[in-house]
Amino acid sequence: MTRRLALALLALLLVAGPVRADEIHVMTSGAFTEAFLQLVPLFEKQTGHKVVTAFGASLGNAPDSIPMRLQRGEPADVVILAAAALDDLIAQGTVARGSRVDLVRSSIGVAVRAGAPKPDVGTVAALTKALLDAKSIAYSASASGVYVSTELFQRLGIAETVKSKSTRIESERVGAVIARGGAEIGFQQISELLPIAGITYLGPLPAEVQRVTVFSAGLGAKARNAAAARALIAFLRAPAAAQTVTKTGLEPIH
Repeated sequence: MTRRLALALLALLLVAGPVRADEIHVMTSGAFTEAFLQLVPLFEKQTGHKVVTAFGASLGNAPDSIPMRLQRGEPADVVILAAAALDDLIAQGTVARGSRVDLVRSSIGVAVRAGAPKPDVGTVAALTKALLDAKSIAYSASASGVYVSTELFQRLGIAETVKSKSTRIESERVGAVIARGGAEIGFQQISELLPIAGITYLGPLPAEVQRVTVFSAGLGAKARNAAAARALIAFLRAPAAAQTVTKTGLEPIH
């Protein structure tokens, strides 16, 4: 797999022409983080570029969210986050127009603490029962959490019932909160749950109530290293990266 990625990167660089080794500043949201962390070292090794990464949510007003980082003027050559949020940043002028590249599709999953009883969440009825039975529920402050709190609970007809026992988690993975016993059951993008130790991943939301989110990359409007940034985006989207992307719980887009 490493050889395939190396050859793919070499081909991309040959097409793009010579690009001097440079520092690339990236902001990425949680859903793409695990795939990104596995792919970037090879990109750095093959190109000589140095990738400097800041992490944050696609949405919200938390100090480390991507919109707030950009608002403060933090450097960003590449921005990776939920497509709808990226489109908002393009409209605001903080991400370059015409630079959006769709990378992956991401689904929402459900988890409980390792060793805890594993409720059935495979059907809408079972999921509804699990949430009504749970003593506490956690969801993220980003794309998945917005859907869970403003649409899913309403569709299940339990919004008022679970409101008092539900918590919005900012600047932390929902899985980490579940692992330490901060909530009994939690929701987040599958790719954000899988790497967390101390939890049991129960599965995705049932298809009838699932929300698939596209995560995309764009160039910062003030990107200082646009050529290197484009090379990185092309590498992350290359077919040779698909195995790594799939392994981390995402669906590649080609």
